[in-house]
Amino acid sequence: MTGSIMIRFSRKALLGLVCLLSFAANTSPSAAADYPNRPVKWVIGFAAGGPVDIVARIMSQWLSDHFNQQFVVENRTGSGGNIAAAAAISSPPDGYTLLFVAPNNAISTSLYKKLPFDFLRDTAPVASIMQLTNMFVVSNATPAKTVQEFIDYCKANPGKISYASSGNGTSVHMSAELFKAMTKCDMLHVPYRGSALAFPDIISDKVQLIFDNLPSALEQVRGGTVRALGVTSPQRWPTVPDVPAIAETVPGFESVGFYGISVPKGTPQEVIDILNKAVGEALKDPKLVARLAEVGGIPKPMTPAEFGKLVAGETEKWRKVVEFAGVSVD
Repeated sequence: MTGSIMIRFSRKALLGLVCLLSFAANTSPSAAADYPNRPVKWVIGFAAGGPVDIVARIMSQWLSDHFNQQFVVENRTGSGGNIAAAAAISSPPDGYTLLFVAPNNAISTSLYKKLPFDFLRDTAPVASIMQLTNMFVVSNATPAKTVQEFIDYCKANPGKISYASSGNGTSVHMSAELFKAMTKCDMLHVPYRGSALAFPDIISDKVQLIFDNLPSALEQVRGGTVRALGVTSPQRWPTVPDVPAIAETVPGFESVGFYGISVPKGTPQEVIDILNKAVGEALKDPKLVARLAEVGGIPKPMTPAEFGKLVAGETEKWRKVVEFAGVSVD
């Protein structure tokens, strides 16, 4: 009799388990299909009003309209973007917290020695949005009119030339360090809390140059306060075709900013695919593409795997530059 009861119980338990698995299998796809059903927070590690913030807000508005659900940009500045990264990574992996990914995330991996996270391990790539070049500009008092003339001038005046950056570990800083490594130019680094604060000193020739993000550098060039010598992309940048690529003089030189989206590791693949598809559609929208062009950006759609490969490659590239520069932040 005991055996009979046990058999009936095990069959009942088995039936319950089958029903539970069937329920899970049937509800998982519908939950993904329903995404997003509440506001999505998009964390960025940059201050409001800058090029990165502008790109995030352009894209978040498009996604809000597309999904009929709010994508809300949250600025979490500090520690080279690591405060924002930590906040996103520690959030539930459900697709309702996104992280704006930029070169600082690749650079910080080797620049900061005590990060509470491993960016490549703890995030999942979602989508690439665009790429943006930096521009090499010098004070009008600097005699060099070309990249080669600047290299010659720098080598004739070792240790007497200073370059500005928007802070330690930024792409502006690392672009200059890459230039130093490849040209053997001896220059002194002068970090500022943002490139806007650096330009008065460049204009007055207290500091001679900066490898700034294209939008802010171009504004100064067009105003005649500084002189453009080159762009950091491997070829001439479409929005400023008259400015030569540094690589035309220094073969192999390349420092292109990449911008995209990642999420906490463990976020459902279905949600990642939904977001990637939406970003891909956005980058086909002529109005959105035109707005990105206003800040000098070029759309660069990628699959999640392709974007992940790009971030990993950039992380390794900048590790070598950080080691050459001998800089670190504890």
